[in-house]
Amino acid sequence: MLLEPQYKKVSALLLRWFDKNARDLPWRRTRDPYAIWVAEIMLQQTQSDTVKPYYHRFLARFPTVRHLARARLDAILKVWEGLGYYTRARNLHQAAQKIVREFAARLPQTKQELLSLPGGGLYTAGAIASIAFGRDEPLVDGNVTRVLCRLFRIRRDPRSGKVRRNLWSLAEALLPAGRAGSFNQAMMELGATVCLPRSPHCQECPLRKICSAKEHGEQEKLPIRAKKKSLPRLKVAVAVIYKNGRILIDKRKPDGLLGGLWEFPGGKVRKGESLEAALSREIREELGITVRILHPLATVQHSYSHFSVTLHAFKCAYAAGTPTCRTCVDYKWVHPKQLKKYAFPAANKKIMAALNT
Repeated sequence: MLLEPQYKKVSALLLRWFDKNARDLPWRRTRDPYAIWVAEIMLQQTQSDTVKPYYHRFLARFPTVRHLARARLDAILKVWEGLGYYTRARNLHQAAQKIVREFAARLPQTKQELLSLPGGGLYTAGAIASIAFGRDEPLVDGNVTRVLCRLFRIRRDPRSGKVRRNLWSLAEALLPAGRAGSFNQAMMELGATVCLPRSPHCQECPLRKICSAKEHGEQEKLPIRAKKKSLPRLKVAVAVIYKNGRILIDKRKPDGLLGGLWEFPGGKVRKGESLEAALSREIREELGITVRILHPLATVQHSYSHFSVTLHAFKCAYAAGTPTCRTCVDYKWVHPKQLKKYAFPAANKKIMAALNT
């Protein structure tokens, strides 16, 4: 078991390793708190290689917090399109407006102020306070959790409240005064590149000689993994509705999954209901119109974090009625070539691809 007198050795070994092995990532080349904040939000639940192109495009379009605060949400979601977890983008927008309104357009520096921002959590507050402002604040994410569970041989579920609190206490105890930002990044870097979930590269680890899990041959077993539950699968009928050469799209309500994105109208198929019956019903309930179903267009499989969906898309012709947003917030008739101007969920993008085949 790693003892408290060894904590300084952990930080010294890790910082020395990080100074030599840190990846050259774009958000590490700036001291701009705004740019670091954007990166940290994007990196939540998303790998760095995926984030890189989005990070560059986002900052090119919204280079300051003022640009982001006054932007239209539609424009922000379009730049974010494909990165997923769209609540992050909506929270960024709301947080930017609060920063302009309450903090004179300067990102707050303290943990408590950062926690007051929409979408702000302990991880984000710790990351921004330490990395952007040099404050001695810890952080714990998935990578840090894995490193700590192995380093200290924690053989309990890290998702439990007691273990989570213990992990935060350990992360804080290990912080080297004045170098919290570098240390936090080093912990995350170690988890991302060496202390991997499976087949960790223990021989490359700077902490291998003091890692309790490695000492007991348990590095592959820790942290304790919960049994994966099978994802519920939804069946959804979707309509690509044509009228005079244009296609009807509508916008989802701003809250909840995929909030604020545009989509082809449709909805869940009820038990015992045919796809065609479900589609006609959903279009009436969603927009108050009737359509004539022409033929199947595409079948799309897509998985989200907590469920998977099969979209059955049909080409339809507008029949009667005046569109009214009953379960959406807006609708438009757009030319097929204009669809790319709007932010759509990934599953709907796959349907768009079928329109061009």
